[in-house]
Amino acid sequence: MNSVRTLVRALYARVEHLIHELAKFGIVGAIAFVVDVGTFNLLRNGAMHDRPLTAKVISTILATTVAFAGNRQWTFRHRERAGLRREYMLFFVLNAVGLAIALSCLGVSHYLLDFTSPLADNLSANGVGMVLGTMFRFWSYRKFVFTATAVPRAEPTADPVAA
Repeated sequence: MNSVRTLVRALYARVEHLIHELAKFGIVGAIAFVVDVGTFNLLRNGAMHDRPLTAKVISTILATTVAFAGNRQWTFRHRERAGLRREYMLFFVLNAVGLAIALSCLGVSHYLLDFTSPLADNLSANGVGMVLGTMFRFWSYRKFVFTATAVPRAEPTADPVAA
């Protein structure tokens, strides 16, 4: 039993940083999700009731801006910076792929399957499309945007002269 506990602790120690990143990513994503779904529904049930794809593009751009700020300043802040412009551009390009995934789900549901109710649009865009897009985004942000893990800082020594 003790060896199982030791194995579990060792395994957790190896993936602890990933678990923390994933949790923070989830919190930032939840906030961006509220922005996305709220904006989409305001537009979808208002001025853009007949243009759900345009409503989704606008809501995603707004949510992406929120997500970039949260992920850069909190989720992946411990990673080295590659420059704001580079990170921002890559982040938005990869979000465009995530948006394409959600739009594909919405387009198939709304136009091919003729499920045109607000509930069907939400399930396809903000349910299936969001889940698939989120999985892609987490992987791609770690791989391409916030790439290098920061070098751990040396512990301060008790002797300031030795430092």
